[in-house]
Amino acid sequence: MRKGVAVVAAALLLVAGCTREKKDAPEPEPSPDLTGKPRAVAVNEGPFSAGPYQPPARGAYFGAWIKPDELTHIGRITAVGGLEESLGRKLDFINTYRRFDQMMGTPSDQEFLDQGANLMISWATGDNRSILAGEHDKLIRSQARAIRKIKKPVMLRMRWEMDRPNLRATMWSGADYIAAWKYVREIFRKERADNVSWVWCPTAEGFIRGEAPDFYPGDDQVDWTCVDVYAGFEFQPIGKLMGPFLDWAAQRPKPIVIGEFGVAKAWGSASRVAWLKDAERTFKANRQIKAVAYFESDPEGNGPNQQFQLMGDTAAFRALNKLVRDPYFNP
Repeated sequence: MRKGVAVVAAALLLVAGCTREKKDAPEPEPSPDLTGKPRAVAVNEGPFSAGPYQPPARGAYFGAWIKPDELTHIGRITAVGGLEESLGRKLDFINTYRRFDQMMGTPSDQEFLDQGANLMISWATGDNRSILAGEHDKLIRSQARAIRKIKKPVMLRMRWEMDRPNLRATMWSGADYIAAWKYVREIFRKERADNVSWVWCPTAEGFIRGEAPDFYPGDDQVDWTCVDVYAGFEFQPIGKLMGPFLDWAAQRPKPIVIGEFGVAKAWGSASRVAWLKDAERTFKANRQIKAVAYFESDPEGNGPNQQFQLMGDTAAFRALNKLVRDPYFNP
């Protein structure tokens, strides 16, 4: 692969936000029972102290990431507008991805805010040890000021999925990540960026492996706990896929946001419908879940078990539409 093409491919994977280790393709006809009573573990409805972006008293906010055709102002606005029109409602919040040095508070960010949505910014910070060495202080201060100028509450996922094995070279360890988290948060405090709710968001797989809790900065540092969960390489009920996370999060006095969830095209339309119906029941049974965001994207270069876009799959999109029209997700 030529060097330029490789760089572009790497950037696209970063924006997608859901890179996974390669595994064998899934079986075409999964058979787990998705009709039973969902597992209810995280049932604390609050009230919670969640920073500036407060959860609803009942129910859960609904948001999404939708990949635009082009990563431009017009591309982002068009993509979100098209999804909202297809769903027949506005998103409560919009998940958007930023590289470490890609400034927040863009014109499209502001337009979404002007339309009444809130932002969940997924921020791909860099090498934790270089952060702690002070090499990026100027950039971090600039980002803090940019968020402060937004003025409205912002959910900030600082280096989401930090527990992924393919990020270990820049995360180093849980202790390094925690130290960098505290270091960045202190700079934000000094810059008076007090409109941030700090969201800690590892992967469901990291909890299954038992590694994700090592990266937790502490109850005094985190406003929302979070998890990214996909039926990609393994087709199981969502409650099973994120079961270890729910067991852990139920012990924390924090609201939960499902930062990304999705079901892959590889499993077929009927199975996707069943999985989404099970997801709706699971979210409602675990009332500590106060916000959910679908990952409406087909990342380039990924196989069918990492393609999650529902638009174009009539039956599956109809199942998502049922979820988002439920009064529970319109608090």
